[in-house]
Amino acid sequence: MLELKDSDSAVYSLVQGELERQKDVLNMIPSENYVSKAVLEATGSVLCNKYSEGYAKRRYYQGNQWIDEIELLAIERAKKLFGAEHVNLQPYSGSPANAAIYFALLKLGDKIMGMRLDMGGHLTHGHTVNFSSRFYKSSPYTVDRETGMLDMDAVRKLAETEKPQIIVSGYTAYPRTIPFKEFHEISESVGAYSMADISHIAGLVAGGAHPSPFPFTDVVMTTTHKTLRGPRGAMIMCRKNDRLARTEGLDEKETEKAKDMAGKIDRAVFPGLQGGPHDNVTAAKAVAFGEALKPEFKVYAHQIVANAKALAKTLMDNNVKLVSDGTDNHLILIDLTPIGIGLGKKIAVALEEAGICTNANTVPYDQSTPFKPSGVRIGTPILTTRGMKETEMKLVGEWIAKVIHSPDDAALKAKIRGETKELCNKFAFY
Repeated sequence: MLELKDSDSAVYSLVQGELERQKDVLNMIPSENYVSKAVLEATGSVLCNKYSEGYAKRRYYQGNQWIDEIELLAIERAKKLFGAEHVNLQPYSGSPANAAIYFALLKLGDKIMGMRLDMGGHLTHGHTVNFSSRFYKSSPYTVDRETGMLDMDAVRKLAETEKPQIIVSGYTAYPRTIPFKEFHEISESVGAYSMADISHIAGLVAGGAHPSPFPFTDVVMTTTHKTLRGPRGAMIMCRKNDRLARTEGLDEKETEKAKDMAGKIDRAVFPGLQGGPHDNVTAAKAVAFGEALKPEFKVYAHQIVANAKALAKTLMDNNVKLVSDGTDNHLILIDLTPIGIGLGKKIAVALEEAGICTNANTVPYDQSTPFKPSGVRIGTPILTTRGMKETEMKLVGEWIAKVIHSPDDAALKAKIRGETKELCNKFAFY
């Protein structure tokens, strides 16, 4: 970054500070990951300079010969990676992508049925402060109070009562396997679209470490970072044909358009909700998908889960309560309520002081508020990217447990901080 250093030393210094932070702490926020240098290079390439409104071979600007080839390559790789019939790579991020899906398939006032935010869902799945409940009605489902897991009988009964137009599966803080096929069957039974937001687990799905929502789910959204280890961005994958298309009274041409789910999604993204795609990010997505198609990525995805399970066991062995008593994927949700209500932020800060970066998070049926939640969310993607395995997870789990049980012990945190930095030096990245 010599050019940046010479032209803007202030920004250069800040970037270097963040680089050192990423190198020297155990980054365990489950929605984060470290991309390869190849992904970084594509993201910072001359593709930043281009505008390319429209789709490959159908642009509104000239000069897109190479941009078209890049986008088509990325789409081809995504289809191969996930087994999708149609892929739109242009959404800027996950929330705009979810908005595009609703815009394509729903009418204003239609009903969305997604998991409640404080149970592990996402803002865009129908939360009251988000556009998804202001433009559409929301009928959220929950997890079982005792187990912390999905109760699919309860989900089915709610769907039968509420008759939503779309049912959303996929979460931000749910540590268990998602039964996508059962969600689709429930959706079919009530005449709703089935939608999966696999942003958190896309890398696990691609690597065969979590069941896939394909081929049955109608439409799937994922961000391209997190466990997929690509650039910040998103994509929408869907069926080519709309199984719920309303064609009564339409002529042949209108019927064909109504049945074209892929076309509806594409038109919703552009020109419906956004203009030109970020071509540098599209190229970085192509690079990440290429990496994920390699055999070693499957090993990586399964190691993420193995690490999470080993970490969960260590925490529980050290008297740390976990939501659902464990994990099936990349994340763990620590339940601090046995210690006290609303301690999530305090513990997250204490862990960061010890060199372990996490995030405070609500737990199901939290008696506190999202501003002062009673849980901490942690994950293993970055530690796995750095090359750590079960042995290191046991060590990390013991450190986390010590801080949780003694968050005000400055000497303990300083000691662990030294140990975490030493571990990071053994598993250097960048």
